[in-house]
Amino acid sequence: MTRLTDIWVYLATTPLLGLTITLLAYIAGDWIYRRAGMQPLLNPVLLAVLALMAVLLATGTPYTTYFEGAQFVHFLLGPATVALAVPLYFNLAKLRRLWLPLLGGLVAGSLTAAVSAVGIAWLFGASKQTLLSLAPKSVTAPVAMGIAEKLGGLPSLTAILVISTGILGAVLGPVVLDLLRVRDQATRGFALGVTSHGIGTARAFQESEQAGAFSGLAMGLNALVTALLLPLLAHLISFG
Repeated sequence: MTRLTDIWVYLATTPLLGLTITLLAYIAGDWIYRRAGMQPLLNPVLLAVLALMAVLLATGTPYTTYFEGAQFVHFLLGPATVALAVPLYFNLAKLRRLWLPLLGGLVAGSLTAAVSAVGIAWLFGASKQTLLSLAPKSVTAPVAMGIAEKLGGLPSLTAILVISTGILGAVLGPVVLDLLRVRDQATRGFALGVTSHGIGTARAFQESEQAGAFSGLAMGLNALVTALLLPLLAHLISFG
């Protein structure tokens, strides 16, 4: 026990803290997820987030101290996103056949994600700044935070909403698609990518490489479309 305490005290003073507990939390979450037969409600990202919150609260560790190490994992998001082009390359033939319905789904998904969230929040009396923070919630975090900042929202609040949306999409998305009897892997993956960005894409890859490839495509295109459309929509409805 004393040795474990000494190790924790050492890690708490170095950037290794955030990196170590992040990796351990995800490994533990993934182990539980697989042992439970990959139940959607036991998504490894959700379990890792809950575990990290518990550790930071129990030890009184500031988030800034944690992120000094976790930023190494954060940095890998860029290369990982670029690497999604590899499986997509192997599915170019299907992409060429489906480009028109995918384009329609992309625009519909992007608009629905933003308009429905803002509309519901507005009905409940949310402030203008909250609405602007909520609008890009279905876009990958770096892009969503940039959009929110430009529109006058709170990037920190947007980051929380993005992560929550991704986790909920990864947990409930496959269940909804099953209920709707959507079996085509490209369609399932694209839907997950549009609605729940990177976390949904990770879930799509667990279904198949094709689903993951189309989810990665949807995630990137949704970020682009949302970045172009949201400022215009904000201006039209007098948010901007």
